[in-house]
Amino acid sequence: MSFGGKFCASLFVIVLGYSTMTIANSNARGADSQRAPISKSEFGKLPDGTVIDAYTLHGGHGATVTVITYGALVTQLLVPDKNGKLGDVVLGFDKLESYVGDPHPYFGATIGRYGNRIANGKFTLDGKEYHLYINNAPNSLHGGKIGFDRRVWKAAPSEDAQGQSVRFTYVSPDGEEGYPGTLTVNVTYTFTNSNELQIKYSAETDKPTVLNLTNHSYFNLAGQGNGDVLQHVLQLNCDSYTPVDPTLIPTGEIKSVANTPLDFRKPTPIGAHIGEINDIGGYDHNFVVNGKMGTLRLAAKVDDPSTGREMEVWTTEPGMQFYSAIHLDPGIVGKGGKPYQKYGALCLETQHYPDSPNHPKFPTTVLRPGQKFTSETIYKFSVQ
Repeated sequence: MSFGGKFCASLFVIVLGYSTMTIANSNARGADSQRAPISKSEFGKLPDGTVIDAYTLHGGHGATVTVITYGALVTQLLVPDKNGKLGDVVLGFDKLESYVGDPHPYFGATIGRYGNRIANGKFTLDGKEYHLYINNAPNSLHGGKIGFDRRVWKAAPSEDAQGQSVRFTYVSPDGEEGYPGTLTVNVTYTFTNSNELQIKYSAETDKPTVLNLTNHSYFNLAGQGNGDVLQHVLQLNCDSYTPVDPTLIPTGEIKSVANTPLDFRKPTPIGAHIGEINDIGGYDHNFVVNGKMGTLRLAAKVDDPSTGREMEVWTTEPGMQFYSAIHLDPGIVGKGGKPYQKYGALCLETQHYPDSPNHPKFPTTVLRPGQKFTSETIYKFSVQ
């Protein structure tokens, strides 16, 4: 997978009284002449004074996505509805302080080193046991106490005729959060002229380690903060899932979704069977994506009947976590002062399976020196 693109020339303009950098790329010959250039602005400052930059990428029909150097995360995603009206379809915050403050539900973030859970915060690799921070007792979740979602990434924007991109880079030192090996990670967001948000990951290490990268965006196709998603119609290209114990750690089994509330093989409203999940009160399950791991294939499709917005999810990953925001509550106030409610969004986190380092029969998450990890996920937006 290519993560190229020469660093682009820039010029400064003043917009609405504050300084914003617009970034033009001389290599973007043939690009949509109506498309605005990539813009860069200051999203805020960390307590130590580090400036966090925001980059806005432009797609078609006025659509934009904004990503920031803190957590390499998505803060805003504007896409049109059936009437051409733009709406922000991802949950998040208006200010950096809310992302930096008390732990939040990983809105829009790049997750690593290991997305999802590792049982009891430990795993054995090449005969050595490694211990991780327990932040979801009794397990380690989403990289530990300070995961990739709370790191500052370096950004390199670029664009070509197909779309606009930002490549984020982070070097995770050996031993960070208990994981072995110095790991260099690249995450490239590309927003195309046809409103596809492409996310490409790559990573290399100097010691054997484990790795599971994903994006944790919360989607509400009716618009962030606009009610629940129980009427969204979901279809999953998944015939099976990984059952879990009471702490949400896989048992090691692969089971069919047939005759369970997890059967979304045909388009089904999310709320149709959610009440049947009594143990955790909704969906937070890893599904096995049909087809060959490593090939880009359709994993999910979501439709919102009220706005006509549709989102497809394509991935090279073997699994996908469907989370119905069961832990959101009105105490979490998001963009525009909107309270976020239970079932107020859905996450479709493409990934390797939870706790894979402790399940040899699962697809491996081990990365060794000389190997290069690559993965791709695409969120395609359209209207019915």
